Amino acid sequence: MIRPCQRWHGGTRSGADAQRNRERLLDAAVRAFSQAGADVTLEAIAKDAGVGIGTLYRHFPTREALVEAAYRNELAKLCDAAEDLLERLPPADATRAWMDRFIDYLSTKRGMADALRLVIAAGTNPYAQSRDRLIAALTRLLSAGAAAGTVRADVEPADVLAGLSGVSLAAGGPEQRDQARRLLDLLMDGLRYRPAG
Repeated sequence: MIRPCQRWHGGTRSGADAQRNRERLLDAAVRAFSQAGADVTLEAIAKDAGVGIGTLYRHFPTREALVEAAYRNELAKLCDAAEDLLERLPPADATRAWMDRFIDYLSTKRGMADALRLVIAAGTNPYAQSRDRLIAALTRLLSAGAAAGTVRADVEPADVLAGLSGVSLAAGGPEQRDQARRLLDLLMDGLRYRPAG
């Protein structure tokens, strides 16, 4: 006889397994769409994730659903990283570390461009909330820095986002990472608070 607590525990375990499978699928999808393009087979993604094709379809019934979820997952990771970094680092250091992650995010987004175009063609806008979420993450970082007295309080998060996007356009390729780091250091230097006098 299965007791209720055993049944509940079993449900929790399979729920955790399903979540792990979903995360593996999303990570595999980002790799596949970034490296192989929009035409990569869903079977190849499932195989890379270590699951069967049926598991993929249970989570993502269409290719477009998988692409959109993979992109939104990358955005969520980036935005959630702001709070995680602030827990581990002083605000100015957390902001600078987040900038590196932003460049990685835009590089992934560029790699997935063809796949994301398929989502848009199907009538969905995967970017609908991207800017608002990015501004919110930057606002949190900059506010923490201003409160700590290490980042200027007169900085507009939208301006920092534009600057980061510019760095990505100028030096977003994998072979340009050293230049991107130098440009991000310059941008961060402009954000630092320096008392007058």
